[in-house]
Amino acid sequence: MGSARIAIIGAGAWGIALAIQAARAGARVHLWARRRETLSSRRTLPRLPDASLPERITLSADMPERADAILFAVPTQHLRDICARVPPVAPMIACCKGVELSTCLLPTQIMAQVHPTVAHGVLSGPNFAHEIAAGLPAAAVLACDSAVRARALGDLLTTPSFRLYASDDPTGVQVGGAAKNVIAIAAGATIGAGMGENARAALMTRSIAELGRLSHALGGRAETLSGLAGIGDLILTCTGGASRNQTLGLALGRGESLASIMTRGNGVIEGVTTAPALLELARAHGVSVPVIETVALLLEGTIDLSDARARLLNRPVGQEFARHQA
Repeated sequence: MGSARIAIIGAGAWGIALAIQAARAGARVHLWARRRETLSSRRTLPRLPDASLPERITLSADMPERADAILFAVPTQHLRDICARVPPVAPMIACCKGVELSTCLLPTQIMAQVHPTVAHGVLSGPNFAHEIAAGLPAAAVLACDSAVRARALGDLLTTPSFRLYASDDPTGVQVGGAAKNVIAIAAGATIGAGMGENARAALMTRSIAELGRLSHALGGRAETLSGLAGIGDLILTCTGGASRNQTLGLALGRGESLASIMTRGNGVIEGVTTAPALLELARAHGVSVPVIETVALLLEGTIDLSDARARLLNRPVGQEFARHQA
């Protein structure tokens, strides 16, 4: 679709990567950047220094007035304020992962509150920005309430090297995208504390079970968590060297304090704010989420690493696929 107009809101690493991918798919791209240093040069991009912008991309500090789709690549905690500044001229797609801390709402729910008159969707999957920008093979999911709409929007960005699958389960996709950051902190701490690869694999697998329960309770489908937005994203974020959440977990596992880790300024670490919000959501719906709960308590300082290990390893062992087994 060479005539498509795509607006990307946010010129961080992920926004830049999505803009490059949209241009690669033949779209004309409006990339909104808040920071003056990003606007100053098309060749040197602070958040993705190895990338350069094709001519089909227009960098601007102005919000788009026309578009066929608007993609939000901003931190979830800032989505509401920024979304309110964007005119509702096209379907809006959340390309951020997490839960709004003040409301426990998912990104599409935030957008629906701010702009109820346009369609909303979410793009999520196992994607590191620098690899998408480089054109390396990858896949993701674009989910809307309508699978037909999801397919049409996905076609605007799909190329042979970036395969976008359609889904009509935006809730399940968003639960996977939010929770994988929290689980990655736990996975990193497992390795950092020297508990071994077996422990990390077991932790990741059992986490999928609790995410399925949470997704079902929120109106999504548990099976969505077995796909790209669930186990796919979980694998990448729990094992990939570029994962900020896993890196934070590694440091925690080695005995560093959360305060000292956060002072390094290595970008947004969504799992830190997402953990308490997901735990609040789970408790409100009566869902058992032992890994998420343990991470939330560890991050707030209520328990230490030794307590966290004991909480998970001393749980009763039950039937693996029992409906209510944690």
